[in-house]
Amino acid sequence: MNTDTSRREEHWQRTRKLMFITLTIWFIFSFVVHWFAAPLNAMAPDFFGWPFGFYMAAQGSEIIFVVTLFWFVRAQHAIDKDCGFTEED
Repeated sequence: MNTDTSRREEHWQRTRKLMFITLTIWFIFSFVVHWFAAPLNAMAPDFFGWPFGFYMAAQGSEIIFVVTLFWFVRAQHAIDKDCGFTEED
């Protein structure tokens, strides 16, 4: 097997794994947190003056999305660098 082909396969395997992890995080904070907003309100009924479930759905999810975005970019850059696919000289 050609080393270039093996590097491409490794790059794709690692990128695909990162993509599935990122999509799982996105799904959890897009849907699961919102589905359980009412039980979260029962656990901690007041959070900065708002129901806890509402706060997590409205603010917590957006914070996680931004953090996940920055984490994804750094992780993908590391994968690209390790496999020799960076755009840098």
